[in-house]
Amino acid sequence: MATLARLKRRAEFLAVAGSRHHWAAPGLVLQAARRPADADLPKAPRVGFTASRKVGIAVERNRARRRLKAAAQQVLGRHAAPERDYVVIARRETLKRPFRDLLGDLETALRRLHAWCDAPGDER
Repeated sequence: MATLARLKRRAEFLAVAGSRHHWAAPGLVLQAARRPADADLPKAPRVGFTASRKVGIAVERNRARRRLKAAAQQVLGRHAAPERDYVVIARRETLKRPFRDLLGDLETALRRLHAWCDAPGDER
């Protein structure tokens, strides 16, 4: 399972949102964008996390982001297409959704965005 590089600057988040490739699932929204070919960035996928005030108070937003980070480490770390950036957006349901279903939401979103890569030696 690879460690995911992070998106940190607002411009990076806006670039992913500007690509208009997204999939909404009950527990999250996944946005994806291909990186420009001339970018001097590593080939590994990069991911960013966000939760708006619609999710809840600060404690709830932080909990939602932590749950999304754990899910992304398991799913995106193994199956995300390289040379792409991803933004995972928390929804109110992120807090209540069983973790197994959250993993399923992320897997479905990756497949729907045609960003799924089978990992070598995957036991599924």
